[in-house]
Amino acid sequence: MSAYTVRIASWQDDIRALRRIREAVFIYEQGVPAELEWDEFDVNCIHVLASDSAANPVGTARLLLDGSIGRMAVLREYRGKRVGTALMQRLLREAESRQMQQVTLNAQVYAIEFYKKFGFRVTGKAFLDAGISHVRMVLR
Repeated sequence: MSAYTVRIASWQDDIRALRRIREAVFIYEQGVPAELEWDEFDVNCIHVLASDSAANPVGTARLLLDGSIGRMAVLREYRGKRVGTALMQRLLREAESRQMQQVTLNAQVYAIEFYKKFGFRVTGKAFLDAGISHVRMVLR
C-alpha cells in the first residue's frame, strides 16, 4: 500500500502546495526561470496533488482543458516510489471522464520511457523548452 494519496486539487485552495513543489523541482533543481514556469493556464487547469502519509505535498501535475498534460513534478526524495505513476493515472482517468479523445504532453527526453508505459508515442523531433530537451508525445 502506498504511503501517499493523490487527489484533484484546486489552484485557488492549494496554490501554496502546488507552487512549492513546482518551484523546488523546476525553478531550483532544473533552473527554469520563474517567468517561464508560471502562466495564465494554471487558474483553469485540472491539478492533481500527491501527499505523503503526514499530508505533506510531494508531487503535482496538471491537465489543460484541451487535453495537454504538463508541469509534472515530484520532489526528489519521492522519486522512484511510484508517485509519478499515480499522478499520471489520476490525470488519465480525469481525461477519460471528460471524454478527451487525445492527450498530449511535452516530455523531457529522459522521461520518454516513463510516458511510453502509459501508451504515449513520440510524435516529433526533440526541441528545447526552458533550455531542457523535450519531445512531443500523444496518447489517443
